[in-house]
Amino acid sequence: MRSLLALLIVTLALAALCCCEKDPKEPSGSLSADSIRIKKEVANAFVKRKKRSSPYEWYFEYYKSPLEQMHERCENYPPCDYLSDQVGFALAYNRFFGRY
Repeated sequence: MRSLLALLIVTLALAALCCCEKDPKEPSGSLSADSIRIKKEVANAFVKRKKRSSPYEWYFEYYKSPLEQMHERCENYPPCDYLSDQVGFALAYNRFFGRY
């Protein structure tokens, strides 16, 4: 049994060494900063921020409704969150925090 275990450990060690060996074709060292950079236009293509068109949208981006605040309060309390998955948010919130 010990010889089988020793053989398994040696085999795994050799496999790890073979898999971790560096490829001789790849240059050693880290990548240069020029090879990582992308153009500003390409970077901004998927990071564009949605512009707010009215003060109404601006307000609701920063301030949450009372119902959303209650949902977050229930989600942050694990027993309420678990119960809300079972019986619904309204019953769970009433059970732990009082009137809905």
